[in-house]
Amino acid sequence: MGSAVITARAAATFEPVGRSVATARAFVRDTLQGWGYTDVVDDAVVLTSELVTNAVVHAGTAADVLCLRTEDGVRVEVSDHYPEREVPLRSSGVDFGSPDRENGRGLLLCAALATRWGVEYTPTRKHVWFQLDLPERPVGIRSAGPVLPTSLLPVTDQRVRVAVVQMDGTGSIAAWNEDAAFLFGHAAEQVTGKQLTDFVAWPHTPGTNTGIADALQLSRWEGSYGIRAADGRVTPVYASHLRVRDTDGEPSTVCLLVRDYERAVLQSPVRAPVSATVSENRAADPFEVFIGSPAPDDLDGLLQRTVERARDMLDADAAFLLLATDDETELEVRATTGLPSARQRFARVPVEAGTGRYGSARMPAVHEDLTAVPGAVPLLTDTGMRSVVTVPLKVEGRLTGSLGVAAEAAGRYTNEEALRLQFAADRIALAVESARLGELERLRRGSLSFLVEASDLLAGTLDRDQTLALMAQMTVPTLATWCAVYTIADQSSDPYLSYVLHEDEDLIDGIKALLSTIDPPDPVPTPGARVWTAPSEAGHRAALLTSTRSLDRDAPLSMSTATRTTLATAQAVGGETVVLPLVARNRVIGMLTLGKPSDDHFRQEILELAEDLSRRAALALDNARLYSERMAISQSLQRSLLPPGLPDVPNVEIEVIYRAAGEGNEVGGDFYDVFPIHDGAYGFAIGDVCGTGPEAAAVTGLARHALRLLAREGFAGPAVLERLNAAILDEGARSRFLTLLYGELWPQEDGSALLKVVCAGHPLPLRLRQDGTVEAAAEPQPLLGVIDDLDLYEQEVTLDPGDVLLCVTDGVTERREGTRMLGDDGLAEVLATCTGLTAGAVAARILRAVERFAAEPASDDMAILAMRVPEPPRV
Repeated sequence: MGSAVITARAAATFEPVGRSVATARAFVRDTLQGWGYTDVVDDAVVLTSELVTNAVVHAGTAADVLCLRTEDGVRVEVSDHYPEREVPLRSSGVDFGSPDRENGRGLLLCAALATRWGVEYTPTRKHVWFQLDLPERPVGIRSAGPVLPTSLLPVTDQRVRVAVVQMDGTGSIAAWNEDAAFLFGHAAEQVTGKQLTDFVAWPHTPGTNTGIADALQLSRWEGSYGIRAADGRVTPVYASHLRVRDTDGEPSTVCLLVRDYERAVLQSPVRAPVSATVSENRAADPFEVFIGSPAPDDLDGLLQRTVERARDMLDADAAFLLLATDDETELEVRATTGLPSARQRFARVPVEAGTGRYGSARMPAVHEDLTAVPGAVPLLTDTGMRSVVTVPLKVEGRLTGSLGVAAEAAGRYTNEEALRLQFAADRIALAVESARLGELERLRRGSLSFLVEASDLLAGTLDRDQTLALMAQMTVPTLATWCAVYTIADQSSDPYLSYVLHEDEDLIDGIKALLSTIDPPDPVPTPGARVWTAPSEAGHRAALLTSTRSLDRDAPLSMSTATRTTLATAQAVGGETVVLPLVARNRVIGMLTLGKPSDDHFRQEILELAEDLSRRAALALDNARLYSERMAISQSLQRSLLPPGLPDVPNVEIEVIYRAAGEGNEVGGDFYDVFPIHDGAYGFAIGDVCGTGPEAAAVTGLARHALRLLAREGFAGPAVLERLNAAILDEGARSRFLTLLYGELWPQEDGSALLKVVCAGHPLPLRLRQDGTVEAAAEPQPLLGVIDDLDLYEQEVTLDPGDVLLCVTDGVTERREGTRMLGDDGLAEVLATCTGLTAGAVAARILRAVERFAAEPASDDMAILAMRVPEPPRV
């Protein structure tokens, strides 16, 4: 920098991850804008982006960025920690390469854009720096406004050149006059047909919410941006856009552009109120004089413009604006310049800061030296600012905010500056409050939509793990950078870390490991968010310990993966962390923890939204718990109604397939059983209770256990069913009618099997012979549970080797697709194709046929019982 005096500095270190490039760009942009060096912001951001990319992406190391301010310009230094990389030097004959290549492009841009630049090496790092000098400006330009005396109008170097550029409806350049070619170095034939957006350097500054493409669609637009000239430099221009139609009715946009410091040539005069006569000597609107015309139409833009104008008005080093909370007990940082705004944004300070009448934000205050009253202005702690003047923003006597400017030197401000600043604050207070209320309304609408969507998502699942995942995914990154969910099983259990999520998936494991090393937050049922400092303190200790260990090693060239992970985790949890209780049915069932990265804070509106979400999430989580508990109990009881297993019947293959209808049901109205009776005899049954669900399952349990008990007491088939009928009728109002196929099976010595069956209102069993013929194996008789006096009889069936007996419930035969039904005939056709198959293969083929018969899932319980007498092995 030679003999130039450094008036301010700002430094930051960025981790070797891809997103650090964007973070570094934002850091340099915020710093230079805070210093008022908007003229060189674009070039500085472009160069910083390339150099930091070289460090964190290509070199794979952390990047140190240092910004130095002088009266004439700014110097930016970027250092990496990869000393082995060689720098291409023109004097050494090494070519910089094409601009389209990745390697060396940052140095090529430095050569093209920077006033001066260089590369330096140390034993531990490589150091690239560039300097950008401020363009010379005529005196008085910064104070130019909508209405100014002639003596203060900007002075032009030569005749005023107005570039006229016209685009067609697609945004392509259709006309480019001689002044445009002179100002930007592009001839008309070089740019005609190309998009204007290819040459525009649009300012990405706070308060700019319209892009160039959007601006070209507006009927009128005025403002500042840059045009990239042929030499690669950006020429700041002030533009006036007018959208017109040609003779064919096609839209096009005419742009008039002058050098930015000649903006008075194009800037529209202040619009006067509509009246019969307007005084030519009318004074300018104080608000527009201070803010400029047109005023930003969004709150962030208005606040940022306010602090910049306040800083310029009092020739300060920094300025800040805070908005009051609804209860006026705290002030929230919303805009700063000359301060680390990205780290202080949304931080809160108390309204009553310090002692005495000048310690309150409700009154104007002048502090000649902050070192004499530490903590009087908490926002300026450790910033190097010495003197400060603050004034309140009030609307109808109510505190709405506080505006302040500060300087690095002591004794800079008196009551006179306080009066000037208060006058400006009074002019903008109403506009700020109106914009703030508009923002709150938009936030409330957005919050309502967010909560409605969250409620729908949470109501759509009763799975506990899915509910935890939804809670985390709805908060990150909408409400927080990372979150952790703790759950509490019961009153005697400690909180358990159940789920962790970060917007960067690579950091999830590190945060989970860090949280596992510290005690969970206390399960306090008090509603609202409370600050939890344990994660940031633990992250700081871990980072400090890891850094100390790294320094103890023998000259490490780069950090280890573990060290980087620890430092990245500490950075991730280094900001504000809050805990919200998850309270459901008057019991704390867990905690929702939300966190921000280093030095970041939560807005009150976000915390209120998070509190609303936590209430809904707690109820959904508790509902999932209750559902899981009841489902476990239900499934345990249902499993007790199923047979423990199928017995091994000599010389008979038996296969059963069972499907209960309804979510979560393992047992419904259909049932089956195969069990030994005595002396080589076996009982089998397949039945269907009217209805589905738990009520039908209760009758199922009664029928299955009664069948086993009566059969083992020696009763024949008809007697077993008659007594079961009486037991069902004894249930009274809870009774349900029942169709039942019951039989007894005796394997024979000749390889056949003798069956005695009773079919009480049930679909008839089908017998498949070896020749492929299918026939009914029983006759229909009255069903059970309807009349008292039944006269049932049993029928004998002999299964020869190779024969199959198929028994099903009506969920199989009554399978429907529109007006079509599978029916007994359809079942018989499928069974006829099963000759030679085992019992298991027969049951599986029947099930596939039933499932494929209709596209919709089955709505009725199904049971399939297949018995087959195998053929004797061939010799």
